[in-house]
Amino acid sequence: MEKPEDSPMETWTESMVSNWLKSIGIKEAYIEKLHEEEVNGQVLSKVSEEFLKKETGMKAGPALLIIKERNEILKNSQKAQSKPKQPSGKNENGVSKNKVADTRADIKEVDEEDPVPAVLRNRDTKPRPFEMKGGDFKYVKNSVLLPESGVIDMISPCHEYKSFAIAATLDRQRLQAKLAREVLKFATGCMNVRTNGTIHFGVMDSRGDAGHVHGEIVGFPVKEKDIYYDALDYIEKGFSESDSELVRLCIGEPQFVQVICSDSSEEHFIVEVDIKPSVRIVKNQVFSVRLPNFSEEANKVQLEKKTVYRRVGSKTEPVADLMEFYQHVSLRDSQREEAEKMQKFTSPEPSQNLGKKLTMLITGGKKVMDKDKWHILVTNRFQEKDLQSIDFLLNMKIFCVFDFDPDSNVTGLCREYDKHHAVNRHFMQNYKIPSGLSIREFESRERLFDQISWIFCNGRSDFKGSEPHCDEKTWVKTKRTLLKECVSLICKNILPKGTFQVIFLLTSPVDTPLLNTFYEFITDMEGHEDIICLAESEENFKKWQSFALGSSDMETIKQSSVVGMTVSQINATLQRVQPTTTQATKRLPILVKGECFLDTREEKVRSSLEILSLNHCEENSPDVIESEKETIEKQFYHGGKVTWINLWLAEKKIVGEVIQRDAYNEVNELVKECLNWSSERAPISCINIYHHPGSGGSTVARQVLWNYRRDLRCAVVKSSKSVSAVSEDAVWLREYEEKDPQKCLPLLLLFEDCDQEYLEDVKYELEVAVNTKKITRGTLCFILLSCRRSHNPEKMCKESPQHNVAITHKLSEKEKQHFSKKRHSLEKQFKPEFILTFVLMSEEFKSHKIAEYVKQFVKHLLQGIDHNSAVTKLVLYVALLNTYVQNSFLSRSHCEALLALSILVDRFRQHVFETSLSEQARLVLIHLRDENTYITSIRIIHPLVAKEILHQLLGDEQQQSDLALDLLNNDVLFEHRFGKDHYMKFLRDLFMTRHRISKGDESDSFFSPLIEHVRKKECPDKAIDLLKGAYKRFNEDAFFAQHLARLNYKHERFEAAEQWAKTAVAKMPHNSYILDTKGQVYRQWFLAKCKAIKQNETPENTVDPLEMAFKAIECFQACENAAVQDNDTMNNAGFVGVVEVGCALLKLMSNLQVFSRRRRPSELSRYLLTNYIPPEIETPWENFHYKLKNLQKTMLEALEWISEDLSFFQTDLNTDEEKTAETVESTIKHPIHWLVNKSHDYGRYFSGASPGTDKNREKLSPVMKRMMIHYHGGGNITTILFLLTNQKDRDPVPVLEKIISFYPSDPMRAQLPQVDLVNYIASHLALSLLSPESPKLAAFQDLQRMSYQFLKEGQKKSISNANFLLVLLFWPEEQETEVEKERKYKIVLSAVENLQRDYEKRLKDIPPRKKRIYTHFFLSNGTGFEKFVHKSKFETITKLFSVPEKRLKWFSGEVWKMPEMSKLLKCVTGWTEDEKVYLEGPKGMKFHIPALKMSSIPHKNENVTFYLGFTLKGPVAYNITVQTQN
Repeated sequence: MEKPEDSPMETWTESMVSNWLKSIGIKEAYIEKLHEEEVNGQVLSKVSEEFLKKETGMKAGPALLIIKERNEILKNSQKAQSKPKQPSGKNENGVSKNKVADTRADIKEVDEEDPVPAVLRNRDTKPRPFEMKGGDFKYVKNSVLLPESGVIDMISPCHEYKSFAIAATLDRQRLQAKLAREVLKFATGCMNVRTNGTIHFGVMDSRGDAGHVHGEIVGFPVKEKDIYYDALDYIEKGFSESDSELVRLCIGEPQFVQVICSDSSEEHFIVEVDIKPSVRIVKNQVFSVRLPNFSEEANKVQLEKKTVYRRVGSKTEPVADLMEFYQHVSLRDSQREEAEKMQKFTSPEPSQNLGKKLTMLITGGKKVMDKDKWHILVTNRFQEKDLQSIDFLLNMKIFCVFDFDPDSNVTGLCREYDKHHAVNRHFMQNYKIPSGLSIREFESRERLFDQISWIFCNGRSDFKGSEPHCDEKTWVKTKRTLLKECVSLICKNILPKGTFQVIFLLTSPVDTPLLNTFYEFITDMEGHEDIICLAESEENFKKWQSFALGSSDMETIKQSSVVGMTVSQINATLQRVQPTTTQATKRLPILVKGECFLDTREEKVRSSLEILSLNHCEENSPDVIESEKETIEKQFYHGGKVTWINLWLAEKKIVGEVIQRDAYNEVNELVKECLNWSSERAPISCINIYHHPGSGGSTVARQVLWNYRRDLRCAVVKSSKSVSAVSEDAVWLREYEEKDPQKCLPLLLLFEDCDQEYLEDVKYELEVAVNTKKITRGTLCFILLSCRRSHNPEKMCKESPQHNVAITHKLSEKEKQHFSKKRHSLEKQFKPEFILTFVLMSEEFKSHKIAEYVKQFVKHLLQGIDHNSAVTKLVLYVALLNTYVQNSFLSRSHCEALLALSILVDRFRQHVFETSLSEQARLVLIHLRDENTYITSIRIIHPLVAKEILHQLLGDEQQQSDLALDLLNNDVLFEHRFGKDHYMKFLRDLFMTRHRISKGDESDSFFSPLIEHVRKKECPDKAIDLLKGAYKRFNEDAFFAQHLARLNYKHERFEAAEQWAKTAVAKMPHNSYILDTKGQVYRQWFLAKCKAIKQNETPENTVDPLEMAFKAIECFQACENAAVQDNDTMNNAGFVGVVEVGCALLKLMSNLQVFSRRRRPSELSRYLLTNYIPPEIETPWENFHYKLKNLQKTMLEALEWISEDLSFFQTDLNTDEEKTAETVESTIKHPIHWLVNKSHDYGRYFSGASPGTDKNREKLSPVMKRMMIHYHGGGNITTILFLLTNQKDRDPVPVLEKIISFYPSDPMRAQLPQVDLVNYIASHLALSLLSPESPKLAAFQDLQRMSYQFLKEGQKKSISNANFLLVLLFWPEEQETEVEKERKYKIVLSAVENLQRDYEKRLKDIPPRKKRIYTHFFLSNGTGFEKFVHKSKFETITKLFSVPEKRLKWFSGEVWKMPEMSKLLKCVTGWTEDEKVYLEGPKGMKFHIPALKMSSIPHKNENVTFYLGFTLKGPVAYNITVQTQN
């Protein structure tokens, strides 16, 4: 295995850093902390000892060890780098090999938080251009100049280096003597050979300098610059009077060039002196000089003897043969003169084609700009004239702007841009992600991909908060770190390399903060490839360039910069190559058959909708269409999702038609029906498309929108956005540019593959909005078109055929003809492998045909594939995800990381990636783009192909579990930052998410499909290993521990299951679903132990099962408590678990001989309900007697809780499936049936019921009678009312009479407990509806008198069912006196108040639409018992209709218009006020009756009639109708 040290430290991943830290003996706790802080090799090379101690809490010892070992590796790396000295610091691709050095502009101000970079040398740099001012150039410390040089062509300067490190520390006199000596000697040598030259002080001049290389930039502090200027006064002392004047003309002033160095608080400089011996000055001259030298003995400067010097190679040496030297003076003069003439008369450099250069830089060499590429703009103050020329920016896909103009929002670019596009105004500190927030959540919260982010980097003058403008030094101190974090977040976490381009637009003088921005980008983007600079002013550019030279070479900077074009010229040039233009304003239809313009800025603000305009896609330039039309069509038929451009191209006949399936006409007809006016029409209509995956459902839905875009407002909902945002934007779009909200075109909204809950929530919000705006009844406002995948669309369609459309793989005869014709056409245009998905559709996905077709296709495709290549591994990973995780993909950035691609230039990015793939991979992978970020990802062209690839590539040698484990443990993919949220979700889903029929899957599963496959087709051990791996990989996630507990108990490995359940509970002790799983472990263990001793039960061998049963009950009771305390969920699993285990325990006990019914029928109930203990079990069960005798109470409490919950809502016991799909153990499909059965079992075991028990009821104790009531179904109000609806199994009348007979003959005197009294009264109500003449039926007035007991017990003690019965019993009747009515209304209103309080408590924080209240009774025209009708009575009225027709009539409200209803129900009167319904009746008080449907309430204050329904929340109003004057 390769050690981290074998590769450069900068390439180390976080895992490699962790391995290295382990190898040097660092503690695991510190290693984990550094891993959490995302310390990779690049970060490690820069961290300081202080950082380690401060940020990780590390002790000084290990921190020192890390720094020491780190420096040793860097030192060895530097030595290795310095050996192969090359003339250029570029690699074969022309890109700098070494890490970009820090180029901070203001060295005096030290940012202590900046990490100190490792010293990097051997990075070639170029010297300051000859005669350039020192202030216009900068060097980077430790970069290296080319070696010293001699005479080249007399004009190109020769160079000489002096380290000057010691001399710079000398006193003034000594320093000046040393400097003058070196300058005058070098100058004399240059002048005498007539060559230009530059001498550099602060550059290493010898390879012997310890720790440095020849030509290395080091620099030194310069305290007083005048010392260096004055040193040249030695010219007059060292040369003759006549020569000194000439020498002065040849020697330039000292130039002080700043050295960029991040690890020093003191400024360093290179001091350089240029020598230029023009022929007119030096002609016929030979210069001799007396060089100054400080004598330590004499303690003064002394002049040496006159000497003539010359340049020989890279050295300056005395002339040996003066005679010969003098003889060649004229030759050297003529050579110099000729060189100067050549320089002077060289033809001027031809003017650059800046327009072409600009378009090449922006487009990457393409004909037009990439419409999917993001741009980041860095700019400063715009000139007023330039603000009129920003169309090119408006057409550009800008991600963010780094704006250094504090007035930009008042008079600058931001204000002008905001007129056309909405902007989000940010400061750099806004780009700090709060803890606990994922990247994806942060992007959504800040709307980064919806609207341009305008980052004010140096104050904002109009902002009333604290965000002032800073001077340069203050900015470096206070904001440099914020800039670093901001740029790093964008480059390393949000936008992958190559998906964006940074444009520096220099419109004003450049300052330090903007220069620092360049450094941060070039550092985090690891190069200059995607950074360009545009500047009109040469002066502005020079300052930027001098700074940039510290991080890049001159050639690269020139190639990536356009200097000299005005903003106006840039604007005109770039608009020619932009795919869209600002002139193409989108248009929308309006009600009066005209059109209106859609404001681009408004559209951007309403980011939750993709708005479909009349002229959609027409903004694309013809060049773009011509160049991309074939690719667009190929992508669609290769398996890509249909896009608007596909439909536009087909409509314009540019490409062939997109086939319309028959279902298109069905949906079209449903939309037409919605548009037909009716006074009873709801404001919101819903149409559902259920489709087989890959059958063209999305295409049908989009075709409907496309073809209705001229008649309706149309939009696609982005389901990643919040419900409130979608509903708000939908209301805005409907009313946009319309005068009257009452008169608008309906809005057709498409929801693609979103949860039903999400759709319901949006519908609810829209209903609220419609009611708030008081839209006239009968006005259609919204059509919600939902398109969802389903494995059984026809079944889904049958549930409501008037609203649902099924799209299956089966083709009609007409469709077969269309598909056959299209297939022949496509086969002429594309190779068969490129239209596989279309071929599959044309074959109707018939299993026998398709299986063989796909098998042969994949077999042919995989011939000759390299099974060991990284590309094959990539294909396998994607195939595994696509097979088991719906809609999964892998980002291209992840793929590149896996393939270890180093893509250096973005314009070659797609090419490099695709050429790295094998031919087979290119055919099976399809490229997708994220709708928000436009980041590219890949998936297999079809799930069937993915499944077959897995089968054929893995063969018999490798199992899917091995592949899944390999994927799980792949650090490169797991730690890759870009697209991490999606990848983590898909990986988690692979091991965690179960199939759900309600989500469109083929069946419900107990584990994820992968785990189900592995445990059934491979072996359970492999499945357990996978989940263990996932548990560890996902930071010991409690839900994976829960899954491990489930998996183990499913395979009867109860000890392991118990351990994992305990682990899960320890991590989440208050999660009711995890507590339920722990209870299920013990329940299953208990059942297994019961099974092991079946038909051989004894008191002794049942001890273990008993212990396990009570462990289960204890866990379920903890689950009950947690569920009651949790306000976000409604989980009844604990109550169900207690009842299930209790019934199983009772069954086990009844099998014992001691409790045999044949011997002693009531022995078990006697033991459980009294102090009696049979001697046979006294000792063996000594630890369980108390618990067993408490079992009846425990079970009764659970049954009553479930009953009350069902009487409120009557839905599945585990209702919050959207939230708990992965955590809930199971869902009871028919909860009322379950409750009836369990209540029966409870009564049977505790009563010891037998055929003779009913006959001897007088001899039964009150407790036994209560048990018999439960046995017959009278134990709670839910099971009692169930007898009204379930009359098929048995005649409910004798059952109810039997139940009533078990109560005391005089209940008033007996003072029944509240629960028993509720059940007694409920039994009479049920019996009165079935048999009004029954002799067992008590008088209605007697029941009223009994119910006074509820009032006496007080509000706090009365249960919901008691208050519900009070409302029914005391509802006033017409024949009663006003006084009597008032008395009853007071009782009813008090009971309703209690009901509403209990309802809110039980509902918790769950939206009411998720738990719809159930209506039990309706008010009828009779009196006494006859004033109520149970809901079951409606079945007799609607029994002739099919189930879908019934649903439609209830949904539309048609059922209330049926004449049978008006005969059956009483119509009451009232009024509406402020959107509330009030009942006419009680005097002096308002009786508010909530409407079941808010949309049915008239918006004005009206007199109304309505039907009354009775729920456990109180009365509700049905069929609200405005009263008309006769």
